[in-house]
Amino acid sequence: QEAQGEDDLIKNKPKLLTDDVINAWCQMVKEDNNQSALISLLNAYRAACHYGTESIGHTIENSQSFCNVLLFTLSNADDVFRGLLQMSSSKSKKETLTELKKTPKWKCLKPLVKSFLRSTLFLLNQVTDSEILTFAMTRLRASLTFFDAFPSLVQPLIKAAVHLWATGGPILSSASFLVIRDFATMFGSKYYDTCLSKTFVAFISRSRVTEIADIKHMQFLRDCVVELFSVNVKKSSLKSVDSMTRFSKILICGFQTKKKEAIKKICSWEYINCIDLWVRFISANIRDHDNKDLQYLFFMTIQLIVGLANMFSGPRYFPLRLKCIEWLNSLSISSGDYIPLAPLVLDVLEYKVVKEGKRAQNSFTIGSVLKLPKQYLKSRIFQDVCFQSAVEQLCLHFAQWSYHISFPDLATIPLIRLRKIHEATTIENLRRMLKRLIDQVEQNVDFVQRKRDEVSFSPHEHESADSFLQLEKSSTNASFTQYYKSILDKAAERKLQKCGDISLPEQRNLKRNRVEPKRKPVGAEDHQNGVAVENGVIDTKRRRRALQAQ
Repeated sequence: QEAQGEDDLIKNKPKLLTDDVINAWCQMVKEDNNQSALISLLNAYRAACHYGTESIGHTIENSQSFCNVLLFTLSNADDVFRGLLQMSSSKSKKETLTELKKTPKWKCLKPLVKSFLRSTLFLLNQVTDSEILTFAMTRLRASLTFFDAFPSLVQPLIKAAVHLWATGGPILSSASFLVIRDFATMFGSKYYDTCLSKTFVAFISRSRVTEIADIKHMQFLRDCVVELFSVNVKKSSLKSVDSMTRFSKILICGFQTKKKEAIKKICSWEYINCIDLWVRFISANIRDHDNKDLQYLFFMTIQLIVGLANMFSGPRYFPLRLKCIEWLNSLSISSGDYIPLAPLVLDVLEYKVVKEGKRAQNSFTIGSVLKLPKQYLKSRIFQDVCFQSAVEQLCLHFAQWSYHISFPDLATIPLIRLRKIHEATTIENLRRMLKRLIDQVEQNVDFVQRKRDEVSFSPHEHESADSFLQLEKSSTNASFTQYYKSILDKAAERKLQKCGDISLPEQRNLKRNRVEPKRKPVGAEDHQNGVAVENGVIDTKRRRRALQAQ
């Protein structure tokens, strides 16, 4: 019966759809909720969605008629259906539709609703214009509740939304993810697993590249997956534990065998982006959920990251090592647990820089690479970017514990190593950064030590120790806090200056274009000054005479 009712929609005699006809139908539907006009309009909408692929009865007169049909139907179809069904959007959508399925009105309108949804899904898979896709996805989001009545349309919707989310521009990608998120949360666990698995697979697929060209888009995809996983932390924790267990086995295999294939699999964007995803997931949920699987995942991830950082310790892998340090800082801040990451940072700062080379003077974004090309090791850019990032991460680590009662103890060994690095380095810029960092850490050690000498409680009184210097911490007037703010301000300023810079993949493309410049064809005209070109070379005498004539 449902198929028969849907077929009745296209039994009308084919006609030419002009602006006047379409406007008349739109007015009848909008003002009177005329069901006959609605059927005609949905037939026209179906023809517009299939335009250019197959003939569906009606013929669209021109582009203006095409736009009018799409714009009006997408903008008003959901409101018209709800008005005819007397369905309020403010109520629980799933419960309301469940009640309406039993009414005669729904049986009458069901073929119309299905026709609209199917036509829109077909449009999403055919159109390439991002503005049309964004508008269609946004309007389809308002009608998600109707998909529960048509299970056969759910998988095509999720597939189309995930594809546009992963491959579309910023606006289209955001609109598509809102559809995925609402669909996953609206119907509980019914479609949650499907949305979760498809978005995760799409994220991994986008990571199977040698170089990340669009870092911001990958970060957006990662944040979307984290948000989706955070809807059900308990279920997601089990999936993440399985994933990290698999990654740990790959890392152990790489340590034991040292095979090229295993090393390549570890030092890949697929491997790194997965770890980055789970770090963000843990950081977003570790304090709000008392989950044993999440706690187990937390400690497993720390062990994996430390092992990864120690496995790739050479200077060419400093970007990967700094990423590991950033992860550890994020986990430490989100959990409130101390992670001894200072030795990893100091190993980067202890690297002895050779005499600066002549190559690789182009700037690069450290987040866009995992392994540096050899020519960058002798460049000043490599020194500045890596050392500045290392100092920033060390400052973040110290800033987290700058008000803790144990700060003088945890800063002792790092201060000793920092002084040795400061004495050994010959790079003036690094010497200034280290000298200022050492002075600020020493001042904070003296400050905390003085305050600690004044207290009367013992180290075993954890509550008193945790409340140590909380008043000073809330005021943020301490010297080290101000110093850390200045470091953040300088980092933000450098980031703004680099907004016009390009990543390493883009630099290579530009370099390739410079090496292979476009040649003018034989007999081409120099449109700038009207001089003829013969065999790709402009005759200098002709050019001189042409310039004199001008």
